[in-house]
Amino acid sequence: MKSMIWILYKCPFFFTLKMVACIILLVIDMNIRIHGEAYEVIVIKKRIKNTYIRVKSDLKIYVSTGLFSSKKYIEELIINNESSIYKMIEREKKKIVKSNKFYYLGNEYNVIKVNTFKKPIIDGNNIFVKDEKARDKFLFDEARRILPLRVKECYNNINADIPLPKVVVRKMVRKWGHCNKAKCIVTLNSELIKYDIDDIDYVVIHELVHLIHFNHSKAFWDTVQFYKPNYKENKKRLKEE
Repeated sequence: MKSMIWILYKCPFFFTLKMVACIILLVIDMNIRIHGEAYEVIVIKKRIKNTYIRVKSDLKIYVSTGLFSSKKYIEELIINNESSIYKMIEREKKKIVKSNKFYYLGNEYNVIKVNTFKKPIIDGNNIFVKDEKARDKFLFDEARRILPLRVKECYNNINADIPLPKVVVRKMVRKWGHCNKAKCIVTLNSELIKYDIDDIDYVVIHELVHLIHFNHSKAFWDTVQFYKPNYKENKKRLKEE
């Protein structure tokens, strides 16, 4: 096994222990096998108490842990959580497959490039576009058009004394949505346009209910379920994809 260590200094030249902001990035060339396949493990050591395991789109296993966690501890942690890590890997693989296909409102379309087409046209199971840039612009424009309409529709079905929030649509990396209760703003991930209306409405209702319960308490989930009885199915689909 080989290891490489990078120390990234983000701290001032003079500092106390409380001011230290250095991160030690340790890349370990481990032969970790998950369900028979070998995966690279990247260990990020920093001043934290707990250890966290993630799998990213590059299908590498990322372990964030304390400065003094041993290599043996990390190896045993991965082995003991093999089943959970395998699920994370499979989830990322599904995302990769889906990212290479074209989805719009839950339906998959064949992308056909035609240089003479100024605007994308959907015909049956095909979408005709000039190029990838035009395809992506179509999706983003549709997200900005449709998602605010779904917010208004879901808002009208909620029987609560809450204001109609301002809607912001943008691409988000790790969330489907976000609610800023103080500013009454709901931000939605533009990637939601790839999912069907039922899944979109779950995210919208989730964020609107945060205007009532600004937490994830039992009361919050009870309210979500009242307006979206099948929300657990939506959560599962959005998490898996």
